[in-house]
Amino acid sequence: MLVRVAVACALMVGAGIAASPAVAQELAPEQARAFIAGKLFTYNCFDGTTGMGRIFADGSIIGTIRPPGGTQLRFATLPAGTIKVATNSICAHLPGLPIDPCFKVQKIDYHSFRGSISGLGFAYCDFQQHNPRAALTRRDPARRDPVAPPTAVATVRPAP
Repeated sequence: MLVRVAVACALMVGAGIAASPAVAQELAPEQARAFIAGKLFTYNCFDGTTGMGRIFADGSIIGTIRPPGGTQLRFATLPAGTIKVATNSICAHLPGLPIDPCFKVQKIDYHSFRGSISGLGFAYCDFQQHNPRAALTRRDPARRDPVAPPTAVATVRPAP
């Protein structure tokens, strides 16, 4: 299970909402770091794994994961240095794996990207930036405003 959590979190380095590959822009490692680091993303993976998480500039990861078919959402963290950006690739150092998987990052739009394991295009996760503050500004049109509108009319008279 730890390996599944680690791989899903490491895939958070990769790109968003399903779209035509012709629209996607592949990002160089430093571009991917600038686009992803510190932002909160929800993700859906090819195998049904879902969750939400954040990758920090130091390569640490914090988030949640729900395995395919599972009902329980689990909290997961990985230490600094888990995600490493080299000059030509982004790789993850995951405990228990004999290799450090590397990733391809495709930017779909300003808020989403897709991450896939290099050489295994079918193994991907789609990420959508999630901003919980935006929900605070949305207003439900069905909800009535608790403040009653004023009923008195004010009149303005010139001073004597």
